[in-house]
Amino acid sequence: MKVLVAGASGAIGRPLVPQLVAAGHEVSGTTRSEERAADIQAAGATPAICDFFEPENVKRVFAEARPEVVVHQLTAIPEDLDPRKMVAQFETTNRLRTEGTRNLLAASRESGARRVVAQSIAFAYAPREGGVHDEDDPLWSEATPIFAAVQELEDQVLGAGDLDGLVLRYGFFYGPGTSYAPDGGTATAVRKRQFPVMGAGKGEWPFIHIDDAASATVAAVERGAPGAYNVVDDDPAPLRDWLPAYAEAIGAKKPMRVPKFVARLAAGKMATHYGTAMRGASNEKAARELAWSPRYGSWRQGFREGLG
Repeated sequence: MKVLVAGASGAIGRPLVPQLVAAGHEVSGTTRSEERAADIQAAGATPAICDFFEPENVKRVFAEARPEVVVHQLTAIPEDLDPRKMVAQFETTNRLRTEGTRNLLAASRESGARRVVAQSIAFAYAPREGGVHDEDDPLWSEATPIFAAVQELEDQVLGAGDLDGLVLRYGFFYGPGTSYAPDGGTATAVRKRQFPVMGAGKGEWPFIHIDDAASATVAAVERGAPGAYNVVDDDPAPLRDWLPAYAEAIGAKKPMRVPKFVARLAAGKMATHYGTAMRGASNEKAARELAWSPRYGSWRQGFREGLG
């Protein structure tokens, strides 16, 4: 099939493009950077420079590629995330998830695409007591403008009745090229002991290795009914378990522990929710309907073998 990857030079685009090529697809990939266009071409795809805030630019690129399937991986997330400044740091990503998605869907229709697979997140669910989240649970769109933008992206893609719309709710990416890589931002914060266990550390984090996220995306390009799918590993992990294991994997000192109220003052409401109350997510639907399973079934193996 002819597949266009919007955001082909990003964290997931980099492993996704060669996996799509290896699966026999004819791939085009967009980027905003001339330098990264060369990397897309080296991976076996046709590069295109595209600004998704310019509707006519988007339509022209899509008209040239004439994709059957469009994969929406557009973000602009900075490496040095600060929990207290995150809303401001996500302004461009929020626009890509709202305005950028509108332009992408309009160009998809005009170019004759029949299917759109879009990036969402598995850590935007509204709080619940016990258990793990499945795809029927509501998103916490009122909590932050970041989650509101995610909700709008999902509403647009899943509501595009003339297109088969799938949203993939990825867990936290780890592996080469992510913030959890040994040279990434999270690794730097953990080495500086700036990432503590908060309170009892009960918040459950859904993880996914970046290569497994890419393989799930290939599956969603090829099969699966429209709808939302959690793309996470089999082992949602409390902060108190995964953070010390991660620190050990990158050769850092054991993380500090801080009371919940201190975490809230230092890092804010959402970071404290992640550390103390967030629930994990189930990948049962993706396993069943996309016929997909992660290579790294648990972050425990992935942190030992796959950080990069």
